[in-house]
Amino acid sequence: MQQVGAMNKMTFPNACQVMRWHFHPMGFEGSMDAASSMVARLFDRSSGETLLTIAGLPCATVMNAADVERIIEAVESELEAFIPPQALKAG
Repeated sequence: MQQVGAMNKMTFPNACQVMRWHFHPMGFEGSMDAASSMVARLFDRSSGETLLTIAGLPCATVMNAADVERIIEAVESELEAFIPPQALKAG
């Protein structure tokens, strides 16, 4: 990370690494889908099965820690609201 004033800035690849660490043991993949948005994917590391994909998350090529935290919170919020398809079939 590079220090800019009082704020820590990180590049998009470094921000994705922070998110991989945060969501471990689940797998995390992040890719920019436009100049200012990204697609986040959480997956089962053993099977490779996608658990959740979210597109259109605001991001930048260089972000501060608060931006990364907002992305993590958005993914966690979606994860909490997620109902696996198997649970829908069981009823």
